[in-house]
This record gives sequence, C-alpha cells and structure tokens, in this order.
Amino acid sequence: MFSTNTYASRRNILKSQIPNGLLLFLGNEESGMNYTDNTYHFRQDSTFLYYFGLDKVGLAAIIDADSGEEWIVGDEITMDEVIWAGPQPTLQEQAGRVGVAKTLPKSALEATLKGALSAGRAVHFLPPYRPEHTLKLHHLTGWPLAEIPQKASLAFIMAVINQRSYKTDHEIIEMDKAVNISGQMHLNAIRATRIGKYEYEVVGTVHGTARSGGGDLAYPIILSVDGQTLHNHYHGNRLESGRLVLGDFGAETATYYAGDITRTWPVDKTFTEKQKEIYQIVLDANMNVINALRPGVKYLDCHLISWRTVTEGLKNLGLLEGDVDEMVALGVPALFMPHGVGHMIGMDVHDMENLGENYIGYREGLERSNLLGLKSLRLAKELEAGFALTIEPGTYFIPELIQLWESQGKFKEFIKYDKLKSYFGFGGVRIEDNYVITADGARLIGEPIPKTIAEIEGLRC
Repeated sequence: MFSTNTYASRRNILKSQIPNGLLLFLGNEESGMNYTDNTYHFRQDSTFLYYFGLDKVGLAAIIDADSGEEWIVGDEITMDEVIWAGPQPTLQEQAGRVGVAKTLPKSALEATLKGALSAGRAVHFLPPYRPEHTLKLHHLTGWPLAEIPQKASLAFIMAVINQRSYKTDHEIIEMDKAVNISGQMHLNAIRATRIGKYEYEVVGTVHGTARSGGGDLAYPIILSVDGQTLHNHYHGNRLESGRLVLGDFGAETATYYAGDITRTWPVDKTFTEKQKEIYQIVLDANMNVINALRPGVKYLDCHLISWRTVTEGLKNLGLLEGDVDEMVALGVPALFMPHGVGHMIGMDVHDMENLGENYIGYREGLERSNLLGLKSLRLAKELEAGFALTIEPGTYFIPELIQLWESQGKFKEFIKYDKLKSYFGFGGVRIEDNYVITADGARLIGEPIPKTIAEIEGLRC
C-alpha cells in the first residue's frame, strides 16, 4: 500500500472532476473454480485499489461528490471466517488506513443508492467487466439488467482515465520493481530452455520466479515454439532443435503494478542465419520506435514506424517487393505483424482497458482504423509525460493467413508468396520493453533486459 495521504489525495482530485452525485466503486468478490470454496486467485479491482488501496474480498466504496463524504462498504468478519482465514483488522481499522472515516454495512448499500436515485441524484459507476457486478448494479439500483452497461458514467470514466494515465514517481518505482522481476523471469526461462524439455517445464520456472518476487503473474504466461499464434497459452510442445521460443510474460508486484516483457530465443545455443535475419528486423523496429518516443508524438505514428521497418527488412530479404511507403499505407505489413505496437500499462497490463479502449488510446478526431493490425492498436493518440507503455513489434509467419491472402490474390504485386512457403514452421519473433514518457523523451522502466542477438546467445551458453 501507499501512504494514507496518497489515497486521500487521489480521491480529492477525483472529487474536483465530478461535482455532484454518488460515486460507486465495486470491489471484486471471490469466484469459485469448481465449487464455491475452491476459488480462483483473488484479484482486487484496479480502480478500487487506486483510490482505496484495500486488497480485501467483498468491499465497495462510496464518495458523495456534493458533500465530500466517503464510506467503505463491507461487513465485519464472522467467527467462522476467523477460523478458516485467521483474524483480520476491523472494517473501521481498514478504512482508517486509507483515510476514510466512515463505514457502511453491505445491507445499507441498496437503500443508500436507491434513496439517492429517488431524490434525483446521479449514481456514477464504471463499466462492469464481471457478470456479478452487472447483477449487483441491477439489484442495487433497480435498473433493468440489459440497461446496466449503457448507464456507466462517462464523466466518471474520463475522470479516472485522466488520473491513472499519468504515473507518479511512486508508481514508476513500483513498475521498476515489476519489470525487474519480469526480467528475471525471462532470464530464468532462457537459461532453462533445453532440447527435449517441454514448454510447461519452462513455464513452471517462470511462474515460480514471479511468485518468489512477492506478487504473481500480471497475465497468463505466453510461451511457445508456435510464436506465430499471438496469444498462445498452450504449453505442451516439446522443445526441438531448430525452433524459436517466444516468451511473453510479466510480473505483478504486491502493490499490483505490472510488467509486460517479451523475448524470443532459440531452443539451440545459437540462432540460425534465417532466425537472425528475422530477429534483427524486429529488434530494429523495437529500437526505431523507442528512439521516436517523446511527448507530442502520436503512438499511431510509432506503429507505422514499426511497420515500415518490418517492410523494409522483408523487402531486403526478397519476401516483398515494391514501394515501402505504399505497402505501409495499404496495410501489407499486417500479414507479418497483425497486432498493435503497444499499449498503456500500469495497474493493469492493458491499463484501464475495462473502461473502454477508445477512451484510453484515442481522442476526438482520431478514430480507430479497420485495417488488420491497426484495428488492434490500443494506443494511438499523442504521448504525454507520465504515460507508461509497451513497445512490442513482431514478425510472424502464420501459414493460414498467408494461404488465405494468396488464395484471394491479395497484394500479389507486393508479396512473394512462393518464397514465404519456406517460412512455414518458422513461428514468430516479438521483442517487448516498457517505457515511461518524460518531459523531453522517454526512459526505460526497470533495468535493461538482454535482447541483442549476442546477448541472447550469451545466455544460452
């Protein structure tokens, strides 16, 4: 947790942005994995943590924007809960730790909200991303279930985004920790890779490293020799000579700040020449985007830098032909990089994505493209000091997509489809780092993690 004053200050800023009504914050509940008492790992709602800091099950909070009053909503634990989970601070003690003077039992929440609504007051809430939140809001307000998502408060959404988008020095310290643990996860994974092992054996090393850092995973581990599948959570492949391993995983600290790092390495001790060629193209794209980071630069333009670098590199290898600028404008490089070059990161690995991607990454006058690749770009607007983000270009050879485009005759004047067939089975390469935008540029979050060909091969010896 941060200091009491940190949470109180955050809430005071929020109050100044929304002049009237009640602000409702729903914390998360536990969710049964295969029966009620055998639960999934509990993860508190990030916005609740940001303003109230309490990592406890079954809490909510209210801020009265008119009077400035604040309440933590919850119930005291029972003796049965003490027996199974141990003694806990009282609700009043927990509230006091984050500067909230008042508490309210859960049984009073419905009457409080419906009373406000009947008096003509606004009840502001954020978009529900769990089904139980939608059901709770239906019960607490009496609004029809189907209308709940549309009743989320835009004013509340934008006020939260306007605060959480700009990382403070204290937050960056936590993100440095997250990335440093993430870096160790990758170093351990690269060193643990051996011909004949299974992916799940390396995954075990990765998860153990995250847990030993005091937190857990920031998101499910992606580790696969089939790196052309962008979010590959299958870990049953045997590691064989001649393959690449793509590992995309990061740690979440005990304070719930995330790291998001990707590295690609050979199963063998060294890269093949073909692997080196593709790897260097992606590394060049990674560095070209990093060198462009500064306030005022549109991240959309950074994505186009990565696409242009990949296109130039593949053209030099004889896999593409034609004018590079024309190919980028038409979306030809989406065949090899069908995802965005990065996204915001913070307490969520895709920071605040539950509030709405377009609210976070776009603005009026800057609309999301429908082109493959660009439609998946989560951050496109101008960068500002305090933004924390990922830089993750890649190059992939997806046989199914290549065959589809070839059958459609798509971009046949640019793409050498006959030469791409020798890359079926290659997999993919992605290289990802985390940066924070500064007043005059950007700085790496955490310590540098090996990523040049020589550095990666040095870890494989």
